[in-house]
Amino acid sequence: MTSKFGKVRTWNVVPSPDRGHTECNIAVLGTTGSGKSALTVKFLTKRFISEYDPNLEDTYTSEEIVDQQPVVVKLMDTADQDGPVNCERYLSWASAFLVVYSVDSRQSFEGCQRYLSAVTAHAKGLQPKTAIVLVGNKLDMERYRQVSQSDGASLALRYRCPFFEVSACLEFGAVQRVFHEAVREARREAERALPVRPLFISEDRLATAALLAPCFKELPPPATAKLVTVKASRAQSKRRAPTLTLLKGFKIF
Repeated sequence: MTSKFGKVRTWNVVPSPDRGHTECNIAVLGTTGSGKSALTVKFLTKRFISEYDPNLEDTYTSEEIVDQQPVVVKLMDTADQDGPVNCERYLSWASAFLVVYSVDSRQSFEGCQRYLSAVTAHAKGLQPKTAIVLVGNKLDMERYRQVSQSDGASLALRYRCPFFEVSACLEFGAVQRVFHEAVREARREAERALPVRPLFISEDRLATAALLAPCFKELPPPATAKLVTVKASRAQSKRRAPTLTLLKGFKIF
């Protein structure tokens, strides 16, 4: 099969289940021309390719280490010609979504809002909740910007999702961070959905705890003291001064 790389995907090998890797399915969404395919290829190969077939949809697999934990990341680079109309194929498949728009296209920004609405409507009431990351792409086109950073941040705040501005043709680390953040968001949502485990304490442990518990008793009132005059010879009086003696035999010098 020909992929967006222009060749057969012989490199795409899924690791065996017995290796203990967790999986995260990420769908990359956005209107035509937003650069979602360029972001996907940059993440997978560290290369920038500028032209793609907009009608070609592919799924790729990559082994990643995210926060010192191995994970198999499966990516679906979608190809929607009419927006999120027939989108059930990835809405029911993905555990996280990258919603991409181009900072130099107001139209792509408005289009990405339709994807955000479709994803949140599908995820309503689901557990775990669907993880979403909003991405403003083509940061290298800053001088042609039509979507301000504050516009992107406000949209992300409305949908309560992380927001990044990157460029597929610039630094690889920034692009990698976006995809890894999608994995983190999916993990967080999965952890929030876990049931709370009840705390069980056996009778033996309760008995042991009772034995080890501190016992507080009422302390007696402090002892009163009186001044005692000690009779001594003149020689002794030079060596010893009068002392204040407590009733229980303690002396204060």
